[in-house]
Amino acid sequence: MKKLRVAVLGIGWWSDVLADACKRSDKFEIVTCFTRSADKRAAFAKKYGCAQAQSYEAILADTTIEAIINTTPNNVHLETTRQAADAGKHVFLDKPIANTVGEGMEIARICEKAGVVLALGYQRRREGHFRWIRNEIEAGRFGKLVQAEGNISRDRLGKIDLSSWRYQAEGMPGGVMLQIGIHYVDVLEMLMGPVKRVSGMSNRLVLPGDNPDVANLILEHDSGAISNLTASYASASEYYMMNIYGKEASAYYDLFNGLRHLKRGETKANPVKTEIGDTIREELDEFVDCIRDGKKPETDGYRASRNLAVIKAGVKSAREGRAVEVAEIMKSGE
Repeated sequence: MKKLRVAVLGIGWWSDVLADACKRSDKFEIVTCFTRSADKRAAFAKKYGCAQAQSYEAILADTTIEAIINTTPNNVHLETTRQAADAGKHVFLDKPIANTVGEGMEIARICEKAGVVLALGYQRRREGHFRWIRNEIEAGRFGKLVQAEGNISRDRLGKIDLSSWRYQAEGMPGGVMLQIGIHYVDVLEMLMGPVKRVSGMSNRLVLPGDNPDVANLILEHDSGAISNLTASYASASEYYMMNIYGKEASAYYDLFNGLRHLKRGETKANPVKTEIGDTIREELDEFVDCIRDGKKPETDGYRASRNLAVIKAGVKSAREGRAVEVAEIMKSGE
């Protein structure tokens, strides 16, 4: 397969993570990069052996560049993606898709109308334990799904740059739940089905700045099942967990103990061995396959906008002290 010629737009720590994954793949050629900082541009170009573009417009005018890997701030996703789509370039966009659902849906529509592939970076759904659970659910072996609980936590004390848009309420409205909790919103919707209603609480307890560093969402799914999701930047260490409860079986995953499975009537959960994949490379490889073979990405702009709507419903719930329907957010475009 011909390598996909890509340009990297917006250079920060996550652009390096994606570029490293491109290098582990045999499907990419990183041609050039652009960010407004000349020093960052030069360092990235040296590290990855690519050219330095002098402007985004120069990238868009280069007909040999097929796609953009976009890690710019959320609030410019709409404009940078619009420009790429107008130039006929496919877009791999870091999550969240935008800061408002209205902009997210507009991004999805623009790319659809232009006939370019839009894929969002949601690598957590590709982890082996979640794939195993999904396969069991789809095979009917969990029975009726009734409940789930998840946690995604990191220690960011003394590790954040308050000048970064990622840690500011303006740049990342919703704080920790929008920045990392949204990954597990995506996983929960994949496993438990769409979320209908959200109740949320959040607070800032440890980190400086103006954004919540702890948050909790109670999610009511269309099926009636209820999930509880917590996210934190204020915990003592990194931690991930997800428990899925069905009438016939349950699964328990956490970072330190892996995946365990319990069938109805059993008294002990049994460990399940799953593969440790290269999830970021896999989502990028899928992006290429969608461009070359006409496949559809797992996380397109419409799914990513729904994930965002769940988070924004939680933010509104925390602010107004009431449960908020996801449909309300989808309609208002908040």
